[in-house]
Amino acid sequence: MNDTLLHLELPNVRKIKSGKVREIFDLGDSFLFVASDRISAFDCVMPNGIPRKGEVLTQLSHFWFDQTEKLVGNHRLAKSGDPLPEKLKPYSSQIGRRSMIVKKAEPLAIECVVRGYLAGSGWKEYKKSQTVCGIPLPSGLQESSELPQPIFTPSTKAETGHDENINFETAARTVGNEIAEQVRDLSLKIYTSAREYARARGIIIADTKFEFGMFDGKIILIDEVLTPDSSRFWPADQYQPGQGQPSYDKQFVRDYLETLDWDKSPPAPPLPDDVVAKTQAKYLEAYKRVTGRDL
Repeated sequence: MNDTLLHLELPNVRKIKSGKVREIFDLGDSFLFVASDRISAFDCVMPNGIPRKGEVLTQLSHFWFDQTEKLVGNHRLAKSGDPLPEKLKPYSSQIGRRSMIVKKAEPLAIECVVRGYLAGSGWKEYKKSQTVCGIPLPSGLQESSELPQPIFTPSTKAETGHDENINFETAARTVGNEIAEQVRDLSLKIYTSAREYARARGIIIADTKFEFGMFDGKIILIDEVLTPDSSRFWPADQYQPGQGQPSYDKQFVRDYLETLDWDKSPPAPPLPDDVVAKTQAKYLEAYKRVTGRDL
């Protein structure tokens, strides 16, 4: 498991941010996003990562940006397979398949979440009040039930800790009513289109989180899109409402951590090899199911 990229410095290229997963570098007129193999759970970054995870996130995002370009523009300046700029070529073996060169968009101050099924914090809220993010839902739904139609449930953006679910009115006050309506409509359109595409390939996209930004006065899709890190992917052939679902993401990591006597605050414990291997297999399988090809 030594081929895992956890940290990255590029001599002569200025790094401006290290997120939970991404390293962001300033190329002058653009940004370089590099997806590491770091993995986080319960808002803690694990000391060891998942080999090739950054490749999966980047290449799957490229795939979905290709699919969604007809619905909304995005932040990519180069597509998968395009050559890297001259100054980055020395690092191509290290970053080639896990990097994206993007426009310097101004991110909106909300996360755009779409839910098609009842899971996670939505299920917790529904049990208490029969609502999700304040949106009333029919009675009698179970955990993992498909919703009558997808719902837009924005959240705040937290630099540390959890994003907080907010209602549409709060989102509109944050970014302005016109922009809130635009990103709501775009989020629902992209999700619906992607969900149909994935369902035909044996994957249920239960929910997902989009990020939008402003560039040249227009709203564009930014960051990553429809990956196992930003979405719940469930195998359609095992779907059974009334319980939690197996998924193509970091569930193995969460399940393992739940068995430990760990208080979910840093430092996080290292992941055993078998949990790493199973998690990697799920990420690679998600890529293959969606795209129809091996990474």
